[in-house]
Amino acid sequence: MGTDFLVDTHVLLFSFYEPHRLSLAARKAIENPDHVLYVSSTSAWEIATKHRIGKLNYPDLNVEELLLEYPAHLARFGAIELAILSTHVLYAGSMKAPHKDPFDRIIAAQARLENLTVISADPAFDALGVRRLW
Repeated sequence: MGTDFLVDTHVLLFSFYEPHRLSLAARKAIENPDHVLYVSSTSAWEIATKHRIGKLNYPDLNVEELLLEYPAHLARFGAIELAILSTHVLYAGSMKAPHKDPFDRIIAAQARLENLTVISADPAFDALGVRRLW
């Protein structure tokens, strides 16, 4: 397994607000200074969207503040934002897997094309053909 990781949105939120929910393997990967961590720009879109439709269950989360200070939060987390490129979108849209979540599909496409391991508790990534650590 490589040392470059793409952090799933829920793992990012766990890290900020509920670190006790991280698995030991995820925590070790995130805390290892030799690992390069990436966060997809789709995570900001997912957080904003799920907040808007009432699907975020983090009582202490101030989404407006988080999104306003998003680059600073990522820097403190030690992650590099991975922009969504047209190649990522084309690959995500063409994957044959039945999983329909657009956020997961983008993250999976980025992981495949950029040779990253996804840190996620979500087994849906397994069907999307990416390496997953949890």
